[in-house]
Amino acid sequence: MNKIIVGMMAVLVLGVSAGWAQEAKAPGPSQMSNAQLIEVGNKICPVSGNKVGEMGPPIKYIYNGKVYNLCCPMCIKSFKGNPEKYSKIADDEVKAEKK
Repeated sequence: MNKIIVGMMAVLVLGVSAGWAQEAKAPGPSQMSNAQLIEVGNKICPVSGNKVGEMGPPIKYIYNGKVYNLCCPMCIKSFKGNPEKYSKIADDEVKAEKK
């Protein structure tokens, strides 16, 4: 009987510890509030080069706390495949537009 109680306590302690470890993690994009996200404001899809909004409503994609505009759902896969490349293209477009 004592072995059962000790075993149950070990499970309880491990469960609580795992919960604390999860709380200590930095928030991922899906856990960030809209106030924490930065809208990049790109008007050209960094994947296809098409003007955002011409093929329907812009697709919003979150990467590294920034919201990027894509022209269609098909561009999401490419963006996910090389996010550094496509986020730089969008960031550079916005910087050039501001000049």
